[in-house]
Amino acid sequence: MLAMKILISVQLLGLTLLCVGIFHCQAWPRYTFVVEETPYRRLCSTKNILTVNGQFPGPTLYARMGDTIIVDVYNKGNRNITIHWHGVKQPRNPWSDGPDYITQCPIQPGGSFTQTIIFSSEEGTLWWHAHSEWDRATVHGAIVIYPNKGATYPFPKPHAEFPIILGEWWKEDIGQLYNETIQNGGDPNISNAFLINGQPGDLYPCSKPDTFKLMVDYGKTYMLRLINSAVQEILFFSIANHKVTVVGSDASYTKPFSSDYVTISPGQTIDLLFTADQTPNHYYIAAKAYVGGAGIVYDNTTTTAILQYNGNYTSTSTPSFPNLPSHNDTKASVHFTGSLRSLADQNHPVDVPREITTSLFYTLSVNTLPCLKNSCAGPNGTRLAASVNNISFVDPSIDILQAYYYHVNGAFGTRFPNFPPLLFNFTAQDLPLYLQTPKQGTEVKILKYNATVEIVFQGTNLVAGDDHPMHLHGFSFYVVGWGLGNFDEDKDPLTYNLVDPPLQNTIAVPVNGWTTIRFKADNPGVWFMHCHLDRHMSWGMDMTFIVKNGKGLGAKILPPPPGMPPC
Repeated sequence: MLAMKILISVQLLGLTLLCVGIFHCQAWPRYTFVVEETPYRRLCSTKNILTVNGQFPGPTLYARMGDTIIVDVYNKGNRNITIHWHGVKQPRNPWSDGPDYITQCPIQPGGSFTQTIIFSSEEGTLWWHAHSEWDRATVHGAIVIYPNKGATYPFPKPHAEFPIILGEWWKEDIGQLYNETIQNGGDPNISNAFLINGQPGDLYPCSKPDTFKLMVDYGKTYMLRLINSAVQEILFFSIANHKVTVVGSDASYTKPFSSDYVTISPGQTIDLLFTADQTPNHYYIAAKAYVGGAGIVYDNTTTTAILQYNGNYTSTSTPSFPNLPSHNDTKASVHFTGSLRSLADQNHPVDVPREITTSLFYTLSVNTLPCLKNSCAGPNGTRLAASVNNISFVDPSIDILQAYYYHVNGAFGTRFPNFPPLLFNFTAQDLPLYLQTPKQGTEVKILKYNATVEIVFQGTNLVAGDDHPMHLHGFSFYVVGWGLGNFDEDKDPLTYNLVDPPLQNTIAVPVNGWTTIRFKADNPGVWFMHCHLDRHMSWGMDMTFIVKNGKGLGAKILPPPPGMPPC
């Protein structure tokens, strides 16, 4: 007679116990996230912002590779909210992934939702953030994933580790900014400041006393877990007089390489080592925008923190300032990103798909839509939009995951094109105006379980060429190639790196350029893909994959949890 397995979940002393049978129980850490309005003062004025547990940035979550944690989210704020665990693959568990109207309807004010966060192969730094409207501007925090017990970093253990979260600050309410942008159809107002760990730094008014300080001992090596939570900008980052060694990106180890600066896209994480080997003093840490597109309005300010050596010494009156690249230095941006390589050693092997079963070519465009009486704030009175393969995504009324799981007809279509419907010189300077108008729709791309997928992202110069940090939920992918200009299907694949390409979840497609990624569709569920510049995402530069179930229980979507937020 087969022994009966009993599955019991109880909460005890902040842990969730998963018990199988009588003798084996596994404790899962449990966190409480209370989303609430909290007053914060920046740039000489105070405003209420949405926070988690009153903290800005929000609390850091800690886990080990392969752990599972539980987060109870309570919405005590004044508007709908969802929380996304950026870069966590969530095997078979799209229910807790978080993007609104993709895998769940929002948590309404007064509501709650318990999310199960399942880590698998991730190791390093990730982050969590709101995934509704632009609330991630203040609702975000770090995720630190340590190696398994008994395992070590593939580099000497640093003396100490520090999360460094880069962000943006607006004097106006971020919800009001979002609503104004959607209503008027134009570009959003630029931010008033960039932030390092929630602080603008001493180059901004009323900010010097609270400037973030990083205290170090001479001769010691430190790790910075760098996260770009900025809503609208790719950023350059540097430490005066100190080189950094890159050892990881998006919770995957890289071959170490040294650099004077870092280029980091919204959504991306970079793990850095640096040694405090300079003359004891104060040194500026700084970050500013990188904007590759011509004529794009941007925040041209610089955020700073202070690297301060411990000990007795006479410091200079003004700290040394790092040499950051120019704001439009595309060469510097792609040089850094193109230097990333997977560690690819015996303990961290790569598994790049070689035989591709699903080839996709996706154009990424900024577009325009006609506006009644040319009354919108876009070019020539139009409404700004954005698209993937000329389809500007429209949110459904019920989330796509529930519609798919429960076979609700009419919520979405399944005819997302594999290739752009219109072929033209994608990066030409002067393109016909008729190309600027996209179709609008809620189309998804169906992938077979275990399909090996290649996507060529091609940026276009419609309306305004720009960089596009593309993020895929539910997967990490190998970045096997990139280039400037139009992709050449005959020549460019010959340059692909199939030996040690970086494994990432967010990659910046360069302005008027292309990037090729590969991944295996071995995670059944509904998974969002979008540009992580929030204005582009809000304009429609996003789409959804549905990965079908495979054979066997281990290849099927998990059942939905109780208490899913109502639509």
